[in-house]
Amino acid sequence: MLFWHLTPDTLRSPRHPSRGEKVHLQIGTYPIEPGQSIWVEYQVERPDGLLRQERTEAAWQFNRGNNSYWSAQIGPFDEGNRIAYRIMGSVSGEEIKGPAFELTVGPKLYLALLWHQHQPIYKDLSRKRKVGTYAFPWVRLHAIRDYYAMAALVAEHPEVHLTINLTPSLLWQIEDYVVGASDRALDLTLKPTHRLTEAEKVEILEQFFEAHWHHQIYPYPRYNALFQQRVRGEPFSDQDLDDLKMWFHLAWFAPEFQKGKVKMPDGATASVRRFLEKGSGFTPAEIKQMVEEQYKIMRNIVPIHRILQERGQIEVSTTPFYHPILPLLYDTDQATIDREGSERPTRFSYPEDAREQVRRAVTFYRERFGRSPRGMWPAEGAVSSAVIPFFQQAGLSWIASDRGVLERSGRWGYRVDDPNVLCQSYRVGEDERPVALFFREPGLSDQIGFHYHDAPDPEEAAADFIRGIKARFADRVDDPQNRILSVILDRENAWSAYPEAARPFLHALYRRLGSDPEIRTVTFSEYLLGNPERQVPSHPVSSLTQVYDLFCGSWIDEIGSRQGVDLGTWIGEPEENRAWELLGEARRELARSHATPASHPAAFDALWAAEGSDWFWWYGDDQGSERDEDFDDLFRIHLKGIYRGLEKTVPRVLSRHIVPHTVVWSFERPAPVIQPSDRLAIQTHCRGKISWRIDGEGSLQEQEAKPVGGVMAGIRRYRATLGPFPSTARAVNFLFRCTEPDCQGEQICCKEPLKTVRIEAP
Repeated sequence: MLFWHLTPDTLRSPRHPSRGEKVHLQIGTYPIEPGQSIWVEYQVERPDGLLRQERTEAAWQFNRGNNSYWSAQIGPFDEGNRIAYRIMGSVSGEEIKGPAFELTVGPKLYLALLWHQHQPIYKDLSRKRKVGTYAFPWVRLHAIRDYYAMAALVAEHPEVHLTINLTPSLLWQIEDYVVGASDRALDLTLKPTHRLTEAEKVEILEQFFEAHWHHQIYPYPRYNALFQQRVRGEPFSDQDLDDLKMWFHLAWFAPEFQKGKVKMPDGATASVRRFLEKGSGFTPAEIKQMVEEQYKIMRNIVPIHRILQERGQIEVSTTPFYHPILPLLYDTDQATIDREGSERPTRFSYPEDAREQVRRAVTFYRERFGRSPRGMWPAEGAVSSAVIPFFQQAGLSWIASDRGVLERSGRWGYRVDDPNVLCQSYRVGEDERPVALFFREPGLSDQIGFHYHDAPDPEEAAADFIRGIKARFADRVDDPQNRILSVILDRENAWSAYPEAARPFLHALYRRLGSDPEIRTVTFSEYLLGNPERQVPSHPVSSLTQVYDLFCGSWIDEIGSRQGVDLGTWIGEPEENRAWELLGEARRELARSHATPASHPAAFDALWAAEGSDWFWWYGDDQGSERDEDFDDLFRIHLKGIYRGLEKTVPRVLSRHIVPHTVVWSFERPAPVIQPSDRLAIQTHCRGKISWRIDGEGSLQEQEAKPVGGVMAGIRRYRATLGPFPSTARAVNFLFRCTEPDCQGEQICCKEPLKTVRIEAP
């Protein structure tokens, strides 16, 4: 008698069983003979080493040709069980020993989630005065909504392990607030309303509706009433302004602080529930109390992450200090730029700056977390073979990038559509200390970042995410113990689009991931080092497959790029190249001055801040925000800081804008007039369409408002840019219609009449 098993006609289902699953075995025998019987003998070895012997009979199913087919069922088994089984048979009283097989009970796939959290430097580093030094409040506002509460949320689901990436520039700014720094919005909030100038009152009215209309304004009756009051152009009393100050901030607090009391690691309790219950009529004393709740939260952001990391539930990774694109610092002439018509600026090549950005990040991390980081998310996932030594020299164990980078690496590229190629960790680096490299799967990341917020049922959205993992990856890999799927995304920028700051979705997702036996969430280091308590085997870096000819790219699929994931988002367009020219000249001035970080620290701090990716992201047409001009100003402020740090005259060219002028009209900040050369950007917080015409003549033209920026605020905005207009034009008339799926047509964004913006020469 001959046996066969695990062939196309005799499968094991599931091939890789998880906890609680029964295992169905198909067996083939030859020839067909009367009196045959088939059974399976198997040994179950538990993780603690205990053994037990079992036997199960196989049932005859059918004959085909000269072959017989049988089925047997074993299990279910517990997590970590190792099963050794052998097919046995007898015919005419003779016992025949068949082939032996093995299986291990465990997850079908490891899942590494990484939430990336970052903000660029919003202050002029050359200014010594702390009060009012931050241009924007986004670090502070995200701190009270995202940076503490999201870590604490994971702690409610102890079976979920994940990685949180905190950039040094973000943490540095949070610490700066804690020791006395402030931003313009905070200063206006704390200044007694009766002492505000008229210009300051206007500034509050223009700035303090910076929130997602449907999720941060409309749900709160008083805030919504103030918003409609503003849109109608009605005057605000001092009490109205005090209430606006309060609600602008209350809407940003995490739901946990809005609904209850949160005990912090330092023993403090933070809550704004009492203010939400009051609703209106706030006093200056209450405004001050609300601000103190913010400081309680900011003081505990590093501690909550450190506690969870020491507990082993999360891993905190880092990024080169000021979030630079390392391959561009290394050598702009080596950068991959695929977009047609792109040109390179004068060469910028300072490998020592790239090395220092990595080194400073590691040092900063060690001082806050009491140990060196094991992993680093390079800014924008941008890597190249040339920058790998910087990670090795810093003692890092792993880095991560994008699927598209793997696809374009090697002589012939990698078949990333094969889960067995994408779902594994690789090794880079030529010397005795290689670094592990993980490649993210962008489709699942984008589902969370851009799609699930529209789902009517968060439970179903979470279920859909897990179904996608299983169908596309877990059910297709051939070696579960050595397969890991990486899902990496900007976290704080996704949640504003979700109802309740994504809490229903995240709780549903974590709950399902924590209880699903087929998927095991891990941190990247946990996967590499192993975790016996969770039956996670080790995957030493030295044992991983080497990636050769690592592609120079990032996780950004640039608009207009032939193949995507190049570096053209930050270089190649006229505005971007102009910025690189100015940066290069400032860097050469440092070299000519023989300055060093030790001799001129302020100059080098300004340089490293100017090397950050954020400024170059917004230059050019490939990315857009509602604040391109503001980011342009910040970039040139950092460049000026280089010269001030050298005690040299600031070149006049740094006072000239790189970005052309666009006038932004919004409901909360309407622009009554523009100049003939200006473009007019109609900006909303809702998806929708703009219908417009010039001078009230002709039929209305229609333009869809496209998503833009709001990245640092984490607010998804929509914009339609009109113009430039004919020299004879005197007015632009337009109206907006909201197309948000949950909009009932009753809010002010759907009921406004035709608007007019005059076009007048200065």
